[in-house]
Amino acid sequence: MRRALGAALALGLMAAGPASGAETTRTLLAFEDLDGWAEDDHAAALDTFLETCPDLDAPDWRALCAYAQTEGEDHPRRFFELFFRPVLIEDGDPALFTGYFEPELEGSRRRTPRFRHPVHRKPPEAGRQSPWLTRQEIVTTGALDGRGLEIAFVDDPVELFFLQVQGSGRIRLRDGSVIRVGYAGANGHPYRSIGQELVRRGIYERHQVSAQVIRNWVRRNPEAGRELLFHNPSYVFFREVTEVPAHRGPLGAMNRPVTPLRTVAVDPEHVPLGAPVWIEKGGDEPLRRLMVAQDTGSAIKGAQRADIFFGTGAEAGRRAGRLSDPGRMVVLLPIQRAYAQLPEARR
Repeated sequence: MRRALGAALALGLMAAGPASGAETTRTLLAFEDLDGWAEDDHAAALDTFLETCPDLDAPDWRALCAYAQTEGEDHPRRFFELFFRPVLIEDGDPALFTGYFEPELEGSRRRTPRFRHPVHRKPPEAGRQSPWLTRQEIVTTGALDGRGLEIAFVDDPVELFFLQVQGSGRIRLRDGSVIRVGYAGANGHPYRSIGQELVRRGIYERHQVSAQVIRNWVRRNPEAGRELLFHNPSYVFFREVTEVPAHRGPLGAMNRPVTPLRTVAVDPEHVPLGAPVWIEKGGDEPLRRLMVAQDTGSAIKGAQRADIFFGTGAEAGRRAGRLSDPGRMVVLLPIQRAYAQLPEARR
């Protein structure tokens, strides 16, 4: 997809990466060790796995994908249990699950009195010079005006800001049609959290800050809100995504559509993209589910860091923005690959 940050991380409400520096360990588990494994919808997980497994290059993954495409759908749970082994990968840091989503904005192909905030394509000079202009310079100087770089215009600068945070989304036009946009690059400036800035100014306590709180504050305070958005110098450019039907999820890091509550973003240094992963998430809404590692994010770092895709629109955004939960993530690896990763004494 992929946005720079998960919804909660974007607000600066938690640590962004591993800090322990401990050695990475791998522990082989049995499927009986996975809490809730027998009760999951393995067919739904297999459908998600099939979305991206044809793109896996290694011979063992290719063989499993070929079998899944021809035989696996008859007995999906047995497919996973026969050909995979659960491996718990840990690096000393506690598990942390956050969420992300695909925003949907109201918009127009043409500038109107209501729709006047542009969603921009990337200008050539932003690719040649990094960092390029800041967010404030882009918005206030008109550096992109009159150059035909506008994909569409939206009616809310705050929603446009959060579209840039997520890195992809949909724009619903007045005739009911939809434009899907995806990440095309940025201006090269680091992301700075406006949630943290509100806390620093003493406007809110840390536990009070959420995406909706920020939206409401900016709308109540238009001038100060505009300046608050300028606190983040990073500015994201988009491309129009036409290869994915509007009813499918946005493209993930594997350039395939992601699936709500079945796709998870991971750190590929620890979890191979395309691998099934078993999620045991705690918190107010516990979750036990087989998902597939189909996405990444610059703030998703560590063996037990994961960002769960919640879907499209405002309700998905609310659910994703609330998520900051502990738990455990277990990677399902092809049998020989799983054993090869264990210390020699334990094989």
